[in-house]
Amino acid sequence: MIDVIKPSDFDRLFDIEQAAHLVPWSKGTLLNNQGDKYLNLKLTKQQQIVAFAICQTVLDEATLFNIAVEPAFQGKGYGKCLLLELIERLRNQGILTLWLEVRESNLNAQKLYDSVGFNQVTIRKNYYPTATGGRENAVVMALYL
Repeated sequence: MIDVIKPSDFDRLFDIEQAAHLVPWSKGTLLNNQGDKYLNLKLTKQQQIVAFAICQTVLDEATLFNIAVEPAFQGKGYGKCLLLELIERLRNQGILTLWLEVRESNLNAQKLYDSVGFNQVTIRKNYYPTATGGRENAVVMALYL
């Protein structure tokens, strides 16, 4: 089941974030990315949140800031299911373009985005921090809705 994230969900979202990302967001960052300008969704299986997406909308554009799937549930299509629902809801809101950045090394995520029609737009050099204190490029992608 896919539904809008509620404030009471953030402890679980933070746990998923910590487990799913190399350099995870802080709980404060998660909490700061909500409100009227956001379409944030969660995917629930057996009454447990297993994935979430954080997406900001501004006028007729949206930016997917974060998508995470609990590692035990990765590779089962939940990320794609969540992304497709997000895209449909954005279309229904009149959004024309969905943007995102993804780590250059995250080939699985890039494959997911390619599979739903995203196009690579550019590279942002040294955009993401790495666990070792270095920097990694981001691939900027867009989906025209």
